[in-house]
Amino acid sequence: MNKLLRSNFSRLWKNKLFWLCMGAMLVYSIVYMLNGCRQAVMDMTEYEYGLEQYYFHFALSIGFFCTLFGSMFFGTEYSDGTIRNKMIVGHTRTDIYMSSLVTTFIATLLMMSAWLVGALIGVPALGFWKMGVLHLLEYLLIAVMLVLAFSAICTVVNILSSNKAVTVVISILLFLGFLIFASMVYSRLSEPEMASGVVLTANGFEMAKPTPNPQYVTGLTRKIYDFLVDFLPTGQGLRLWQLEIRNPIRMLVSSAFITVLTTAGGIFAFKRKNIK
Repeated sequence: MNKLLRSNFSRLWKNKLFWLCMGAMLVYSIVYMLNGCRQAVMDMTEYEYGLEQYYFHFALSIGFFCTLFGSMFFGTEYSDGTIRNKMIVGHTRTDIYMSSLVTTFIATLLMMSAWLVGALIGVPALGFWKMGVLHLLEYLLIAVMLVLAFSAICTVVNILSSNKAVTVVISILLFLGFLIFASMVYSRLSEPEMASGVVLTANGFEMAKPTPNPQYVTGLTRKIYDFLVDFLPTGQGLRLWQLEIRNPIRMLVSSAFITVLTTAGGIFAFKRKNIK
């Protein structure tokens, strides 16, 4: 597999899309952090801003960059005959699959690193992280495992789809579907237990007495929703973005489970795929 990895990374360093994604993440992080710094300076309240309030915003978009890059980078392997040639020279299908997964994972990690480095531009205005070193490392580890899960899902589509256009469309739609679903579940969890509106009285508009919110999720349903958000990579991205990591072990185990399951299933299906 070492030869396959060397070949993939040799292509990677020359790939324009990879460097475009790296540049986009870097510019995005700088612009976003500068806007956060401006907001912190202009805010007249006593709210204390920290670097972490903006530092993990990449978690929402890194899945998109992973799917876009992976589908474009490996999308031509069938049409160009690359996979067939790899098999002819003696590489096993497992090695071909795993080399694609590792390449996608490392490339996406580098894109994430571009954000993490660029976002440090906010240090002069916001200072360093107030969450503590161990807490920061915990968040970063969750982010790395999140990227691994995205890479595993992306690799399944890339390897099993023989058409580049179809691969790109399926990958992006799959990411958007996961994101929309996780956002809907997370929104339900964010509903307040009590709700109060504004009523018109003789003294003008006044706040009404709080009443139970019918949209508030309770009991077993809330536990299921909470698990789904922690399980899905897009849900984990939302948690990271909002700095609401309550069960890091469950999130790490979920990412590992998704990676192992999709990789095992992908290799099994790839071994039985007819390569023309």
